[in-house]
Amino acid sequence: MGLISSIMGVFGFGIGTSIGLVIGYYMFIYFLPTDVKDPKIRPLIEEDSETLRRLLPEIPLWVKNPDFDRIDWLNKFIENMWPYLDTAICTTAKNIAKPIIAEQIPKYKIQSVEFETLTLGTLPPTFQGMKVYVTDEKELIMEPSLKWAGNPNITVAVKAFGLKATVQVVDLQVFAIPRITLKPLVSTFPCFANIYVSLMEKPHVDFGLKLLGADVMAIPGLYRFVQELIKDQVANMYLWPKALEVQIMDPTQAMKKPVGILDVKVLRAMKLKKKDLLGKSDPYVKLKLSDEEISTKKTTVKHSNLNPEWNEEFNLVIKDPETQALEIEVFDWEQVGSHDQMGMNVVPLKDLTPDEPKVLTLDLLKNMDPNDPQNEKSRGQLVIEACYKPFKEDEVPDDVEDSSFIQKAPEGTPAGGGLLVVIVHEAEDLEGKYHTNPHVRLLFRGEERKTKRIKKSRDPRWEEEFQFTLDEPPTDDKIHVELFSTTSRMGLLHPKESLGYVTVNLADVVHNRRINEKYHLIDSKNGKIQIEMQWRTSS
Repeated sequence: MGLISSIMGVFGFGIGTSIGLVIGYYMFIYFLPTDVKDPKIRPLIEEDSETLRRLLPEIPLWVKNPDFDRIDWLNKFIENMWPYLDTAICTTAKNIAKPIIAEQIPKYKIQSVEFETLTLGTLPPTFQGMKVYVTDEKELIMEPSLKWAGNPNITVAVKAFGLKATVQVVDLQVFAIPRITLKPLVSTFPCFANIYVSLMEKPHVDFGLKLLGADVMAIPGLYRFVQELIKDQVANMYLWPKALEVQIMDPTQAMKKPVGILDVKVLRAMKLKKKDLLGKSDPYVKLKLSDEEISTKKTTVKHSNLNPEWNEEFNLVIKDPETQALEIEVFDWEQVGSHDQMGMNVVPLKDLTPDEPKVLTLDLLKNMDPNDPQNEKSRGQLVIEACYKPFKEDEVPDDVEDSSFIQKAPEGTPAGGGLLVVIVHEAEDLEGKYHTNPHVRLLFRGEERKTKRIKKSRDPRWEEEFQFTLDEPPTDDKIHVELFSTTSRMGLLHPKESLGYVTVNLADVVHNRRINEKYHLIDSKNGKIQIEMQWRTSS
C-alpha cells in the first residue's frame, strides 16, 4: 500500500501542477486590466537638469555646446597611432629636458637628474570636441577639449651628495582646453609658419608621486598645495593671451613675393652615356628651383639619341635670387619602371647678371659633392641659355603665387597664337579590376603625351607639365584625358586596362587664362583627376 500511495502522490502532483499552469496562463491572458493608459512623455525642463547630470555625468562638449564639433575620427586616429606617438613624444620630451636640466642642476648642487623610465602608458588622450574660428587674418584657430586619464610610467632618478632618490609619477589626469593658432598661413608646405598654444582656463592636473616607494601625495595638505602650484605656474606662462610659440619655418622666407622671372632655354646635350641594353638612351631634362618642390619643368623625350637637341624654353618665378639656384637633372626615360638619372648640375642665380642672357655649358655630375670621385667620370654635357629678368617697381605683382601666376609665352610663339600648358597634378580613388599602376594619356589634335607610371597607387601624384605650341587659340578644341593601368608581368591576361577618362573643352581655358579643377572620371566608380591648364600668350 505504501508503494501504491507514493506512486499516486507523484502522479497527482504532476497532474495538479499541469492543470494549475494552464489555469494561470488563461487568467493572465483574459483578465488583464482594460484601463491601461499610454505613458506621458514630458520634455526635460530645468528642474530635471540635476537628474540628467546624474544619468549622464560626462556629457561631451559637442552635446552641451553646439559650437564644439564632434571629432571622433581624431580620437580613433590617436588610438591607433598611440604606441608610435608615445615613443615620439617621449623622445622629444627627453631631448627638450636634457639641456634644461643640465642648466638648472648646478644651482641646487645636484649631481644628475635622469629618466630611468619614460612612457605615457597605453591609454591615449581623448578629445571631447573642437571649436574652430574663422577670422579675416591669415590664420586658423582651434580650441579642442582635451581629457586624459592615463597610466604613465615616469621614473626620474636624482643623485645628490652621494645619494640616489627615485621619484615616480603615476595615475596622471589632465583636463584642459588649449587654443591652437596656426599663423601665418603660407603657400609653402606645411602651409603655416608658426604654432601658438594658449590655455583658455587653468588646467586640472592630478597625479600620484611616489618617493622611495611611498606616496608623497598622501601627506596632508601637500596634494592641494602641489595642484595649486602647478595651475598657477602653468597659467602664468600659457594662460591666454600668453602663448607658447613653436616656429615651423621662417615666415619671411615662406611669404616672399616673386621678384622676377628666370627664362631658361634648354638647347642641347652632348656625349650622353648609353643606358639601355641596346646601346641607346631616351633623354629628357627636368628643371626646378631650390626650395621649390612643385614647380618642376620638363622637356620632351628624345628617343634613341645621345646628342639630343631640344631648343625648348621655360619660365620660372624667382623669389630670392641671392639664395635660390636652378637645379638641372637629365634622365633616361623608361617605359616601365623608374627613370635612370644620367647626370645633374646646379646654377646659382647670383651668378647671373640681370637682363643679360648667358649660354652655359654644364658638365653632368653624379651628385653635387665636390669630393666624390664618381664626379670625375665623364657623363656628357648640357648646354642651356639662362636670363634672369627682375621685375621693375611698377611690374611687381601684388598678390602672386607660383601656382596661379600666368607667365607669358616664350619668344617665337606664333602671332595670334600661344602656348597651351597642361599640368597633371594628381588623381584619387582609382580602382583597376586587375591592377592599379596608373599613368595619364593626353590626346590633343592627334598628338599624344604620357605621364610616368606609378606602381600600386590608388591616389597617385604626378606633377608633370606638358606644352603645346598653337597658331591660334583652341576655343573650339577639346583635350582627351584618359588614365590607364599597365603591368610588366609576363603572361598576364590583362596587361592594360582603362581606369576612366574625361574630355575637357578648352574654351574656358582661353577665356579665363587658367583653370585648375578636379574632374570625375567617366567609367570609374569614384575616381577623380586634378588637372591645371593655362593659356599663355606673348602679350
